[in-house]
Amino acid sequence: MARGQERTPLRQRARYLFDRTLARSTGTLLGWLAMCCLAVVLPVSTLLVWTDPAAPRSFTGRLTLVWRTSAETLRLGAVAGTPARMLLSVLLGLIALLCVSTVVGVVTTGLGDRLTELRRGRSRVLERDHDVVLGWTDQIFTVVSELIAGRSQGGRSARGPHVITVLADRDPAHMDSALTPALEVTDRVRLVCRTGMPTDPDALALVTPGAARAVVVLPAEDSDGDLTVVRTLLALRTLLGTDGGRSAPRVVAAVHDGRYVPAARLAAGPRGTVLETDRTAARLLVQAARRPGMPTALRDLLDFSGAEFHVTDVPEAVGLSFEEVALRLETSCAVGLLRPDGRPLLTPAPHTVLEPGDRLVTVAHDDRTPRLTDRWARVDTTALAPPAPAPEPPARLLLLGWNRRAPMVVDALRGTARPGSVLDVVTDTASGAAGPGSPWPRNGPGDTPLNVTHHTRDLAAPDALDGLDLSAYDSVMALDSDRARGAERPDERTLLALLTLRSWEERTGRVLPVVAELRDHRSRTVAPLGPASHAVVHGELTALLMAQIVQNPELAAVFEEIFATRGGALALRPAARYVLPGHEAAFATVVAAALDRGENAIGYHAHDPHQDRPHDGVLLCPGTSQRRVWSAEDQILVLTAGPGRDGGAGDDTDDLTPALPAQRPERVEEPD
Repeated sequence: MARGQERTPLRQRARYLFDRTLARSTGTLLGWLAMCCLAVVLPVSTLLVWTDPAAPRSFTGRLTLVWRTSAETLRLGAVAGTPARMLLSVLLGLIALLCVSTVVGVVTTGLGDRLTELRRGRSRVLERDHDVVLGWTDQIFTVVSELIAGRSQGGRSARGPHVITVLADRDPAHMDSALTPALEVTDRVRLVCRTGMPTDPDALALVTPGAARAVVVLPAEDSDGDLTVVRTLLALRTLLGTDGGRSAPRVVAAVHDGRYVPAARLAAGPRGTVLETDRTAARLLVQAARRPGMPTALRDLLDFSGAEFHVTDVPEAVGLSFEEVALRLETSCAVGLLRPDGRPLLTPAPHTVLEPGDRLVTVAHDDRTPRLTDRWARVDTTALAPPAPAPEPPARLLLLGWNRRAPMVVDALRGTARPGSVLDVVTDTASGAAGPGSPWPRNGPGDTPLNVTHHTRDLAAPDALDGLDLSAYDSVMALDSDRARGAERPDERTLLALLTLRSWEERTGRVLPVVAELRDHRSRTVAPLGPASHAVVHGELTALLMAQIVQNPELAAVFEEIFATRGGALALRPAARYVLPGHEAAFATVVAAALDRGENAIGYHAHDPHQDRPHDGVLLCPGTSQRRVWSAEDQILVLTAGPGRDGGAGDDTDDLTPALPAQRPERVEEPD
């Protein structure tokens, strides 16, 4: 049978006729509903009456009883008698049904509109001492997670649920469904999501920022993201006022470009803190490329799951030298002082005397006031390494990809590279870094420390790295291009590059240190990383810093000194720089050796070649009396000296800022 002559099944034709009839008008729909109700109610009522032993014997009586049963079921009245009385009863029933339906419809519509308004997130939040997060980026997961952890660690959750309010130009149901499962929100935490532009003062009023404990402004990811942050801070200022009183909440914001930091700080006011993300991320990449375990060490130090920075009062330390205080602390590590005027003095000279009003900056597992022991920790002088370590050889680095932070990476490498170091840059043809007007730095007159060469290839192709001797590189850095910003599937090219590098490792049996910058935190779980490879999520370090400052506002000046002024003062260095390999010594010996070099030791990484990832795992604040046999592969996590102070070892490339030659301070002989 031809296709046009195929017979349509009766069921489909009946369904089509029914659908077409219902689509005509409301009256038709009501007629069909009445017919369906009568088709069900009348037969069932008749069956009930004819099966009832107490039903009348006469046929008329039974019909009357069927009418009453059906009328009561349909709420049409049950008046019997003449046909006129029965019609009037039906009319009254219909009027009553119409009135009830109208009331139900009005109530339903009102409730529906209210529920829709609540789902849109336009109702005002009436909370106090809550945390407000403005904007929506991938950093929000880290920020909210750390806010929850920090609040619980501070013991404040016992007073009531911790309320975190998020305001962004997104659907609140989507925000809540994205945050709640990812962060494993418990009964002690309540997330409240509201929709609106953070730059709009009326939308900001919905989250009641004036009654909040802190307000976090996330850096926007669009082309004018920094301007959006500044405008958000100005809108916030209109609600909070410009006096910056003690009752105002702490404001913590971040921008990408350092040129917008002064304007953002002016808009944030005296109780505001503004961080720069791009330069911090570039410095982290450089540090991670030189020391594979650096990303893990920084995350362990800046999250709330282990040891972190604290500022505490230690009255018994007044009048003592910083060296004596550092060697009389058992469970925490001293890294500096906070002067009475709020000025931080990190890695002070060992003979610096603590004055009244000085507060101690430490790295510890809790915020309890550290107690000084009765005597100095024993320093094994026979295990101390010579004061002048051998300089490291020139490095050969490979940079894959290009984005707006890549010039900062190259600048950081130029300023700290050993003479004869080489940087090979491989960019995609569409990355914008290959043309004659390329923004990335090239070799120029006097560029002797770092020789930069550029290659243009399709990084998505399987043979993108053919012709490069990967075994000759000390480390590889992989960046995602800026043109992937806003894409639904970011990091694809970076993941392809990681897959190529991992395949080379498996094929050759060699380990290649790789650090990859990712945009999406979910990409880290699927990234093909080798034993010495790390994935750094862009903005994650800034998010951790923002959460730390919200919990401890006095740390803002400390972090400014560590990550902005000094430009990467945290470093992983070989243990042989401080203690002789193969010697057993207490951690106090490492602390003393670091003090002699103008540094503060805060932890160590014990090298274990049998681990799948031998570079992961830094033990923070191990205790000054803990003894172990140190190997040449062990690493020490230190806070280095800044520029302009005696004590920095200028022969180590981990520093991103120059330092003056070390000057060994005098130390009183420690008793055994």
